[in-house]
Amino acid sequence: MNFKKKSPAAAGPGRQPSARPEDKRLSIGSTFAYGFQHVLTMYGGIIAPPLIIGAAAGMSATDIGLLIAACLFVGGLATILQTVGIPFFGSQLPLVQGVSFAGVSTMVAIVQGGGGIQAVFGSVIVASLIGLAITPLFSKIIKFF
Repeated sequence: MNFKKKSPAAAGPGRQPSARPEDKRLSIGSTFAYGFQHVLTMYGGIIAPPLIIGAAAGMSATDIGLLIAACLFVGGLATILQTVGIPFFGSQLPLVQGVSFAGVSTMVAIVQGGGGIQAVFGSVIVASLIGLAITPLFSKIIKFF
């Protein structure tokens, strides 16, 4: 079997290799339109969890606004850390970090169980520290999978 790629000259006389659509350069209008669409989608995903959790906790509109602002601020810091990267942190890829929906149901359960928003914040901090502590273990065993 021959796995070598054919050069464009080998495609035949008068035949151009087909360009992949993801490799094409978009016009400036399309670039802005797709970028705006991405920002709208990203923004909705970042502000929805604090809205849900704040409403479940019975927070005032001002406090929910502060919660949303904190999520946007920390998401921005995490995005910079992930994109720029420092030793042992960050993938150095252009990606956006934001709030996850994964823990929303657990956080709402904590709030409705009488724990309050302080218990939610404490739980998130402890869970984050545990995740950070066990990360080196997973980086060692991932080579077996």
